[in-house]
Amino acid sequence: MSESPVSTLTREDSWAMLRDNEFGRLAFHLADEVHITPINYAVDAQGRIVVRTAEGSKLLGLTMNADVAFEVDEIDEHEARSVVVRGRARTLDGHEADETEELPLRPWVDTVKLNVVAISVDELTGRRFSLTRPWRHIRPEKA
Repeated sequence: MSESPVSTLTREDSWAMLRDNEFGRLAFHLADEVHITPINYAVDAQGRIVVRTAEGSKLLGLTMNADVAFEVDEIDEHEARSVVVRGRARTLDGHEADETEELPLRPWVDTVKLNVVAISVDELTGRRFSLTRPWRHIRPEKA
């Protein structure tokens, strides 16, 4: 029997992947709906995922229901890796928010994001997928 194309990342590899990236997706509740949004982030010394956000639906959703999920992916020609976090978000203020100033939180969009949110990690799972991409072998040749 052949080796499975899906394997589990170690906890250490999952954390390394979270630390090595800066862009992921945040899933949160807003009233009776589930929303997902791309977001820049950093991992702090306490092992929390830290984001900055402006006032709006994301902050409102996180305030109304702190349960969130967060995902980061990497993909190349041979494999894909995915780390999913489940946790609880809370807004940081005062000294706690000031401590995040040294984190590499680099927004991709030039907007003011004054609110700092930290996600405490309750559950962390990582997986690696070996890609065969059979569709690449059946593409018609370009003229």
